Amino acid sequence: MSTTPWTPANIIGGERRTPSGEVLDLVSPVTGEVYGHMGVSTAEDVDAAFAAASAAFPGWRGTTPAKRQLALFRLADALEEHAEEFADLESQDTGKPRATLVADEIDQSVDQLRFFAGAARDLDGRAAAEYAEGFTSYVRREPIGVVAQVTPWNYPLNMAIWKIAPAIAAGNTVVLKPSETTPQTTVRLAEIAAGILPPGVLNVVLGDRATGAALVDHPTPQLVAITGSVRAGMQVAESAARQLKRVHLELGGKAPALVFADAELDAAVPGIVEAAFFNAGQDCTAATRVLVHASRHDELVDRLVAHAAAHARTGTPDDPDAFFGPLNNGDQLARVEGFIKRLPPHARVATGGSRQGDTGFFFPATIVTGVRQDDEIVQQEVFGPVLTVQAFETEAEALALANGVPYALAASVWTTDHARALRFSRDLDFGCVWINAHIPFVSDMPHGGFKHSGYGKDLSVYGFEDYTRLKHVMASLA
Repeated sequence: MSTTPWTPANIIGGERRTPSGEVLDLVSPVTGEVYGHMGVSTAEDVDAAFAAASAAFPGWRGTTPAKRQLALFRLADALEEHAEEFADLESQDTGKPRATLVADEIDQSVDQLRFFAGAARDLDGRAAAEYAEGFTSYVRREPIGVVAQVTPWNYPLNMAIWKIAPAIAAGNTVVLKPSETTPQTTVRLAEIAAGILPPGVLNVVLGDRATGAALVDHPTPQLVAITGSVRAGMQVAESAARQLKRVHLELGGKAPALVFADAELDAAVPGIVEAAFFNAGQDCTAATRVLVHASRHDELVDRLVAHAAAHARTGTPDDPDAFFGPLNNGDQLARVEGFIKRLPPHARVATGGSRQGDTGFFFPATIVTGVRQDDEIVQQEVFGPVLTVQAFETEAEALALANGVPYALAASVWTTDHARALRFSRDLDFGCVWINAHIPFVSDMPHGGFKHSGYGKDLSVYGFEDYTRLKHVMASLA
């Protein structure tokens, strides 16, 4: 992995511009040491980015879908060509295992760009017809305009693609702020895009929470889209409401995995362990709560602990046996440690539970049993490699426990009873339900939740349509 210092900069109007605010340290989650620096964008930087996006919008809106598609295909090809470079940058920012990053994330980002390139030429609309005597009506699906976007640190490149690709495919222009701890792949993507897209179509501004607030509060964007915490989503929704902006929120999760007495544990155990601890559990769809029939509780706990010990080790990016890397930053490590320290007396840590080593932000795979439904660790998102286990006796109890949290993003059902699987896929109050699996997703299907997990969809044609608006045109035949 390259260790050459590289200072990311804003990309505004297709050009690198140094942010005009204070300079922040980029801290390695592997070592806890500074490996680079990043400037913070001020209100003036944000103004410049939105001015560039506004100037570019009329021309990009007028570009044919075929030309937008071609541009996204070229960007996908360029990302694929630079896959190893992007994996190096992503691993440096996040500490993720380097050996699997291309297959796990870079290739997915390439596929998502290509999906939305295809979607650019496949907008649906109601047929033109005479719905009133003497008039022909038809519907135009148009780009919204300038879009503001904020992405998180858990999947920096993937989350940027989820936001950028549908917005640009639909004919919008973008101002995006990546997380202040993981800026490199987003900036590099924008640098490459500057040679493919017209100036101002894609703009990236670096900064902290104040910079993100400046994006959201700015009068220019007509849509604000973020992936982040519930707290951040509420603040964005409140701010956007004052200017009647549209909002697209992909927020937290607290996904249950329901394991019934008839479940095939040979499939359920490795599936749940992978879904719980992949990316150090820093995934809003991660399996965080196992709900298991009481008759299989002890057996399942023993097997989960054994499988996690054998297959879910944390380690450095160059460790070939590491399944996941460190937590992203010191604040996140403290947050995860806090949940364990505050466990009530009736809870038991079956494995893990304390920081690993004194260098970097490593936390091992942790399984907690004996928890109750109103416990903090059951109700609140930990966003770390922590899995809780609860027992149930009846289907009704299992459903109540699963739905009894504020989040509603993802869930899974593990059973060999087909009718039960269908009932629970209907009754679970989550935006995605897997049956005998947990965590795989595809570009073609929508991703998004209900309740405190937000609203709006990423990926799929539904995610594409979120970046469009509808206009009715009615023409007199007289």
